[in-house]
Amino acid sequence: MHEEQRLLWFRRLARLGALVAACVVVLGAWVRLTDAGLGCPDWPGCYGHLYPQTTHHFAKALHEMVHRYFATSVGAIIAVLLVWALLRRRDRGQPVLPAALAFVIVCIQGALGATTVTLLLQPLIVTAHLLGGLSTLALLWWLSLRPERRPLTPAELGLKPFALFGLVILALQIALGGWTSSNYAAVACPDLPTCQHSWWPQMDFRDAFVLWRGLGIDYEGGVLANPARIAIHFTHRLGAVVAASTLIGLGLAVLRRSTGRRLEFAGGLIIAAVLVQISIGIAMVHWGLPLPLATLHNAGAALLVVSVTTLLRALWPQAPEPAVVPLERVHPAR
Repeated sequence: MHEEQRLLWFRRLARLGALVAACVVVLGAWVRLTDAGLGCPDWPGCYGHLYPQTTHHFAKALHEMVHRYFATSVGAIIAVLLVWALLRRRDRGQPVLPAALAFVIVCIQGALGATTVTLLLQPLIVTAHLLGGLSTLALLWWLSLRPERRPLTPAELGLKPFALFGLVILALQIALGGWTSSNYAAVACPDLPTCQHSWWPQMDFRDAFVLWRGLGIDYEGGVLANPARIAIHFTHRLGAVVAASTLIGLGLAVLRRSTGRRLEFAGGLIIAAVLVQISIGIAMVHWGLPLPLATLHNAGAALLVVSVTTLLRALWPQAPEPAVVPLERVHPAR
C-alpha cells in the first residue's frame, strides 16, 4: 500500500475514534445527569460482572456500563493508531507524537474513571475526567485531519498566538463547566440574565472552589450549600461571556485574514459552535434544565473543541520536503 493510502486509512481510523470519543463525552454527561455515576460501585466490571445484572439499580448500572464500553472502544482504537504510527514512523507525514500522547491520556483516563468511582464522584476527579475526555477527542480529531500544504501568509501566521489563547480560554471554561456540573450547581440560578432574581446574589466563593475536601465523602447530589453553588454557577456564566467573546473574536479575525477555504471554514465553524452553545445554555435555563438539553450542552463543548482543533491544524501546515542538494555541491571536485 502506498504511503498516501496508508495515511488516508490512518486518518479514517482516527476520525472513527474521534466520533466514538465524542459519544463518550455525551454519554458521560448522560451518566452524571441521571445520577448513574455510582450505578456500578466497582471497576472495571459492575457488581463483579462485565454486564450489569438485573437489580433495582439496573437502569443506572446499564447507563454506566454503556459509557464504559464506548470508552474501552476509544482506548482500543488509540492503541491500534499508536502501533500503526510506530510501525510506519518512517513514512513521510506519519504523525507519531500525537498518537503517543493520545495513548498516554487515554491510559490516564482509565485511571481517572476508576478513581471517580472509588472516590465517590469527587468533583476534582470528575472535572479532570471531563478535560481528559475532551483532550482525547481533540488529539484524535487532529490525527484525522491532513495538514495544510499551502504556505501561510504572514497575516495567517499571526493568528497562531490568538488561536492558542482561545484554546486556553476554552479549556478554562470547560473546566468551570465540569466544576459546575460535578457540584450540582447547574440549577442554582434558575433565571436569566439575573441569578436568583438579582444581578449580584448572595454567594460564598470561599467554599465554592475548595478543590479537595478529603476522602470518604459521597458527592452524589452535591455537598455544598446554596450560596456556594450560586457562586460556582455565577462564575461559569461570567466565564461563558469571556469565552464566547474571545472565540467569536478569533473566528472573525480568521475570516478577515484568511486567504484559503480551509481557514475560512474553521473560522466560521468556531463562530457557529459558540452560537449553538450559547443557545443551548439559554434554553436550558428557560426550560428548567431538561435532560436532553443538559446532555447537548456537553455535545456543544465537544463541537467547540473540534472547531478550535480544526483551526489549529490548519495553522500548522506540513513541513516542506527538504531540498535535494547535488553531491558535487556538497563535495566539490578538486
